[in-house]
Amino acid sequence: MSRMQTLPRPRATRARARPQLRPSARPALPAAILLLLAVAARAGVAERTQEFLDFGAGVLALVSLTSTVLWGLAATDRRLLGSAHRLLAQGVHRGLAVAGLGFLALHIWVKVAEDRTSTAAAAVPFTDNTQPLLIGLGTMAGYLFVAVAVTGAFRSAFSGVGSSRRWRALHMAAYPAWGAALVHGLHAGRPAAGWATAAYALCLAGVAGALALRLRSRLHEERADRGGLGGRGGRGGTS
Repeated sequence: MSRMQTLPRPRATRARARPQLRPSARPALPAAILLLLAVAARAGVAERTQEFLDFGAGVLALVSLTSTVLWGLAATDRRLLGSAHRLLAQGVHRGLAVAGLGFLALHIWVKVAEDRTSTAAAAVPFTDNTQPLLIGLGTMAGYLFVAVAVTGAFRSAFSGVGSSRRWRALHMAAYPAWGAALVHGLHAGRPAAGWATAAYALCLAGVAGALALRLRSRLHEERADRGGLGGRGGRGGTS
């Protein structure tokens, strides 16, 4: 019996495509960046940006933190929003809180850098030489907002019943902080421009309306709970 010899199969030779040389824009990128910086410096963008931040960073901080309060109130609504929508509202609430704290830090840095106030006055409330009350209100509002943000980030540490009540009490400090920040923004520094005054008015109206809706919803929930308890008691008495 003859052995069958397996012949090696010829390997298919694939034609390798030669890599095509594509023009790269990387060498021109540093030159483009330098050109952009030169044009921006020539146009005075840095001075205009600093001038805007001198007045606009505080407004952006207040608007962001106001939106944080509004979305926080929306996240607690159970009558109109489902669980998925409440989770989305909580995510927006936290994102706006981070943005508001960022604008707040930028606002403080710009004011200290331009000698509008001192570092000590920005750190210690009611120690400013020219406007101790108004600058102190801003400092207190900043501390309260930071405390609310920290307790919100570590909410899991307040999981117990008593701890949950303490967490809510600490989180409610956002409302007096927001009020102090509003007074600080309206009366500290130079007179507010028209668009800034309109932004402050919208912030005030938005928070007032959201609080009114929240209180109304809370009253409806309490009445519904009392009605349910009354119905159970009536059925228990007639049985």
